Amino acid sequence: MKKSAVKEEKKKRKTRRGETVLPGERDEEGKLKVPHTNYGLFSNMAYIVKKMWQYKRVCIGLILIGAVTQSVMRYLWSYIAKFVIDIVQIQAGQTQKDFKPLVGVLLIALIVEVICMGANIIINSKTWYFIKVRFDLITERIEKVLSMDYQTLEQPHMLNMFQRANNATGGNNNGVEGMMHCMNNMSTLIVTMIVSASAIIGLDWRLIIALTVAMLTNYGSYLLSVKQDKVAYWDKMAPNWRKISYMERCTQDFDFAKDIRLFNMKNWLLGKQAEVLRDSEKKYAKSRNYWLRHSFIYSFTSLCSGAIMYYILIVEVLEKGLEIGNFTLFLGLCGAFSSALSDFYATVGDIQRCSMQTDDFRTFMDYPAEETGDFLELSKVLEGKSPSFEFKNVSFCYEGAEQYALKNLNLSFPAGQRLAVVGLNGAGKTTFIKLLLRLYDVTEGEILLNSVNIKRFRRSEYYKVFAPVFQNVELFAFPMAENVSMQSPEKTDKKMAEECVAMAGLKQKVDSLEKGVDTELLKIVHEDGVDLSGGEKQKLALARALYKDAPVIVLDEPTAALDALAEYELYQNFDKMILEKSAVYISHRLSSTRFCDVIAMFVTGEMVEYGTHEELLAKNGSYAEIFRVQAQYYEEQEGGADER
Repeated sequence: MKKSAVKEEKKKRKTRRGETVLPGERDEEGKLKVPHTNYGLFSNMAYIVKKMWQYKRVCIGLILIGAVTQSVMRYLWSYIAKFVIDIVQIQAGQTQKDFKPLVGVLLIALIVEVICMGANIIINSKTWYFIKVRFDLITERIEKVLSMDYQTLEQPHMLNMFQRANNATGGNNNGVEGMMHCMNNMSTLIVTMIVSASAIIGLDWRLIIALTVAMLTNYGSYLLSVKQDKVAYWDKMAPNWRKISYMERCTQDFDFAKDIRLFNMKNWLLGKQAEVLRDSEKKYAKSRNYWLRHSFIYSFTSLCSGAIMYYILIVEVLEKGLEIGNFTLFLGLCGAFSSALSDFYATVGDIQRCSMQTDDFRTFMDYPAEETGDFLELSKVLEGKSPSFEFKNVSFCYEGAEQYALKNLNLSFPAGQRLAVVGLNGAGKTTFIKLLLRLYDVTEGEILLNSVNIKRFRRSEYYKVFAPVFQNVELFAFPMAENVSMQSPEKTDKKMAEECVAMAGLKQKVDSLEKGVDTELLKIVHEDGVDLSGGEKQKLALARALYKDAPVIVLDEPTAALDALAEYELYQNFDKMILEKSAVYISHRLSSTRFCDVIAMFVTGEMVEYGTHEELLAKNGSYAEIFRVQAQYYEEQEGGADER
């Protein structure tokens, strides 16, 4: 988007609470800003009502009924007190007392009270429906994350935006659910104020003015505190919450436990956590100072409004003959109006706070993550043909990096070929794989699949071409069969999963398990879950690739934990399993690539050599040099083993 277009868009979407931060916008230092859109209070209220109607329509009915019953209970006894005093005064002047009217009034009041109280109890017991709506919005948020492309999700500004959206759905009184509670309270307060004000204004309109001015002052103070707190605490705490969450995960995750203990990292980790917590405490202390100021202002204005209210009512009694019963009534109505008005402005402040947090949620949900455009159908492009790839002048640079991770790559990868991508650490091998799989889009150049730019296909369709096996094998707390199929139970072919597990070398392990491939993995969800060793995890990952049966297999150093000879043997066996499929093997150890058709040698982001194993040795270049060094090492190692 051009700068002029960005400015015009921001001008259109500017609100009184600040400017919209558009996706891709950068600060003065060139860093990406966290995208943010100010939707406005009424837009957010309409959004929440829409979500309640979508997920739990009864919530809207509860709010409307509660507005009547709860407001009735606020001013009911003010009217009852007036009637009781009037009846008592009348009966005091009578020689023969008749308390039937008094009993009748009290009985009616009791019936109304019981009905309203019962309704309120039922309504309050059903406010968990608000939680249900929030849980459904959490599901929407998770679905959004799962639909986002890998490259976008990995960006720091996106992680902060996700954290804010997470916070907006992370509590009963914040964000989206906080909006529901505020709207529920506000509807009750509006009815109470209308009824109270209608009666009070007939007595002395100055009462309404005095109480309103006092509450407006409180509201202004409250809203200012809300805005300052949002900027100084809520927004700036997003990175802190991410760090705190990470530190907690490190200290509690079993995968880190061995290193922490063997390297005596306890004090170091505690120091890191304490550093984050100290910074959080400073931000929180600043936040509390805003609210301390508001508390002083609120107490002072409440004292002044109370004094004015009593003064006007006393004058009405002494100079205009206001009866005691009416004095009691108006005193109660003033109290109800003042309390409702105070609560109303506080609720408005709360709903503004929750609205700004809902902005964070909606900004994340509206972020352009879904692919749009006129996409080609992959099946029509392939039409029974195996996929072939071509990298044309491809370069890639990570966000914020000064140097290209991959530069001017030109490479053809025909169907059915075995391609080995080799090089030392940092050579660009994994970046090459991320671009091939389209986890990242190229910075310059293009990648073609059967002569068509891969950006012309939907990612979800393009991913079906590949069966990847990565270096870090992640297991899910599901049965082994589902960990192989990577699909839901009803879509999992257990027999096929069992065959793939056996082909990958896990048959003995499966046979030793009572439930076979139905055995739950990990102990996170199931107490009887089974943990796999590092080698077993790698074999399970190979079984996944076999099960998916995709036309292109990609192995990104999945055997880095093995020695070179074991890696070479495993690759050879797996190479026989995949038959005529295309395959890309990534390794920084060259002994594992001799069975491949062609080898691409990468050095600091560039492909410096390309050819067969014999051709590259004959060139006597970088590949030959590294191969001989590694071969000498393993020959010496083998000789040493024989001597021992």
